[in-house]
Amino acid sequence: MAEVTTRLGALGQIALTVGDLDTAVAFYRDAVGLPFLFAVPNLAFFDCAGVRLMLARPEAGEVVANGATLYFTVGDIQAAYQQLQARGVAFIDTPHIVADMGSYALWMAFFNDPDGHLLGLMVEVPHAT
Repeated sequence: MAEVTTRLGALGQIALTVGDLDTAVAFYRDAVGLPFLFAVPNLAFFDCAGVRLMLARPEAGEVVANGATLYFTVGDIQAAYQQLQARGVAFIDTPHIVADMGSYALWMAFFNDPDGHLLGLMVEVPHAT
């Protein structure tokens, strides 16, 4: 019998545990500007360009951990940086090149949410030809 190879699809949802759901909802909705989808008890959901972001209060024995970094693609990192700063987002650094990939430069800038989860803005800027 031939083995069936399962291929994983695109990410459908990302979950983050947060200490204060109301504070986290306000941050992601108002400061970051993600579209709010819906909330149910102890959970809130946002749209990240087709991938759901679920914010959840910790369950019994669970701790708020920041083991993953979320990278948001933007079209203009300088404009996004300025807009988020104007909404009260405190950045760790300014937009900067993290790698020259030959045909483009990879730019990033980082900030934390109220629970310390690391978030980044990223854009691939083509080199002039």
